[in-house]
Order: sequence, then structure tokens, then C-alpha cells
Amino acid sequence: MLMSQLIGFCVHFFILVSTLSFSVLSSFLLLECLAALLPASRQIVETSYPHRIAVLVPAHNEEVCLSVTLADVLPQLRAQDRLIVIADNCTDATAEVARQVGASVIERHNLTLIGKGYALDYGLHHLMSDPPDVVMLIDADCRVQPDTIDCLTRVAIATGRPAQATYLMAKPTVSSPKDAVSAFAFTVKNLVRPLGLSRLKLPCLLTGTGMAFPWEVIRSVSLANGHLVEDMKLSLDLTIAGHAPIYCPEALVIGNLPQHERAARGQRTRWEHGHLQAIRMYVPLLVKAGIEKQRPEAFSLALELCIPPLSLFVMGWLGLAMVALAWGAMSGLWTAAGLMAMAGGCLSTAILMAWAKFGRADLPLGDLLTVPFYLLWKIPIYLKFLVQPQRDWVRTERDPAVVSNGQGVVELVDE
Repeated sequence: MLMSQLIGFCVHFFILVSTLSFSVLSSFLLLECLAALLPASRQIVETSYPHRIAVLVPAHNEEVCLSVTLADVLPQLRAQDRLIVIADNCTDATAEVARQVGASVIERHNLTLIGKGYALDYGLHHLMSDPPDVVMLIDADCRVQPDTIDCLTRVAIATGRPAQATYLMAKPTVSSPKDAVSAFAFTVKNLVRPLGLSRLKLPCLLTGTGMAFPWEVIRSVSLANGHLVEDMKLSLDLTIAGHAPIYCPEALVIGNLPQHERAARGQRTRWEHGHLQAIRMYVPLLVKAGIEKQRPEAFSLALELCIPPLSLFVMGWLGLAMVALAWGAMSGLWTAAGLMAMAGGCLSTAILMAWAKFGRADLPLGDLLTVPFYLLWKIPIYLKFLVQPQRDWVRTERDPAVVSNGQGVVELVDE
């Protein structure tokens, strides 16, 4: 009898802790989405001296789309600034394309150390002999909107912290409801949540492109790694080092969702497996830094990091809610079920508010009905994490001859 009571207590305690944790994360997500709705006036940040910028563009076999990206960047630079393309293990004409449009090119060949982080580290070492005031990191396959470079630079210099632009994904011209749901999830992650954090005066996570760093800040951590989500790792390393990133909503970079199924699944697998690995590795480190170094920003980013990808968050709520209901029916203890009801209210309210304000263009009302099918599409990705998590950085396959027209729309070009 005593043993059965002890087992029942342990089960109840585990379920209670799990549902309480879920409720906290759901409430934090709702707080971010609420804060994103608050009005904010644009603040013009002035700099006190003529700064120099170096824009690094890591590129692995990007001959198709690189010239379009560089054409966006070059008009935003001044005579004292530099644009450097890192042709990383390229087997195509990436280096030649970059030189033709006027960028400086450095070529890296190393088939052992593979990953975007190693390419960026190579670029930083190239700059060490004549370091700039600000280093900007731009992916080779995105569109950089006007004034983005200037806005990020001013924020980075004025605050002495890394600055992150808004990074959104455009749907392919031939898109499916799944693409619409994916674009909306990306908007929540890279626009709504960082905007809410900035309104709450809290730091954000870096999102991969459109990032500016004061030189001394970017040199305070190592970029030489092949982590699946090197941008997320970089933001967490910088936060632990005392340089938490700040969001710059006025700056805008637009990427493209993959057109083809295999590329899309590979991209999501890398992003989401990397996020889950970062949770496991970095939450203890952030909490430790927050306690030992008295950095409250480390606690807030630990909480932000713990919020899983939106689809996994919804699936997790469904599963845990069923467990809480079953336990309540068996034991008569309904506290966990009540917590999950509260979490469900927070989660659904946050998603609906984000959709109503920021997501209608990407996700029409009719496409909301396809969300369950999108969740089913994501299940194999999460199951794979349990049995065979991705370890190595793999570049997302590019669609053949894909460019963007600068209006958030992807066009396919006949070769």
C-alpha cells in the first residue's frame, strides 16, 4: 500500500512539474505576443564618429542567387566599407560571380571542418589585420532591404551590443498551404516574439542573417563550429559573455522558403534538431551565468530558448493535456489538467493574436484548416530526433534558379 502511494505521489509530482513548466512557457509566449502589439515610435540612433563596416557573406555554391544579394548590399555601403564574400568549399562559379559585381573574395578549402561557423571564423581572421568598427553577417541567398545596413550599424554602435534585423521568409510562387503555415510560424519566431521582447526591454536570439556586431564583441567568442544552428549558438555564447543581442525591427532581410519537399524537410530538420540540442546544452549554462555573473538577460534568454518550435509546442500541449486529463480521471487530482487548460488558453490566444496582427498575409483564414496536416508533416522530424538526431551541419539544398524580386515574392527563372 505504501509503495503504491509513493509511486502515485511520484507520478503526480512529475505530471504537475511538467504541466507547470508548460504553463510558464505558454504564459511567456503570450506576454511576448501581447507586448508586440504595443505601439512604439521609431527611434533614430545617431553615431558620433565615422564608422567602418565590413560585411561578410559566407557562400557555399551560391552562384545562382549571390549576385542578387550583393546587388542589395553594395548600394548601402560607403567608400570606407568592405564587402567580403567567403567562398567556402565551392565547386561552382561563386567566387567569379562575387568578383564580377565588385566584392572582395576570400576562398576557403577545408573538407574536414564544414559549416557556416567555420566560414565566418575564416572571414574574421581575414579582417584582423585591419579590423572594422562593425562586422555585418549576411547570408548569400536573401534580399537585404534598403537602409538595413545603416540601421543595424547605428544600433550596434550606440548600444555596444549585437543587433538583429527582422528576418522573414517569402513563400514560393507555386506555394502550398503547408508553405503558408511555415511562413507564419517563421513570422512568429522572427518578428512577433523578438518585437515583444524588445518592447519588454529584453534581449533576443540571433536568427542567422542580418546581424551586426561591434568588432570587440564578435571577437569575444569563437565562431569556429559546425553547430546545426550556429546563429542561435552565437547569440547564447555572446549572452553568457555579457553581450546579449538586441532586436532592430526597422531593418529587414527576406529569405526564401524551399520550393521542393526534400529541401524543405532537410531545412526544418536542421533547424529544429539544432534548437532542441541547444535547449539541452545551453539552458543550464545560461542559468549558471545568470546566477554567478548576475545577468538577468541570461535568465530571460533561457526562458525564450525553452519555447520549442511552434508546431512542437502545439503537439506537446495536446499530448500533455491528454496525460493530465487521464491522470485526473484515475486519481481525482485535477490540478495538472487545470494548468494545461490555462496553458492551452495562453497558447491559442498568443497564436491567434499573432495571426490577426502579423500573419494574415502569409496565412489566409482558409489555410488555418490545414494546420493539423502541417503538424502531421512535422511528426517524423521530431521522431527522428529521438532515435537519430542530426549532428552535422548540412547546407539547405537550393532550388534551381531561384531568385527574389525584392517584394517578398520568389520567382523561378528558366535556365
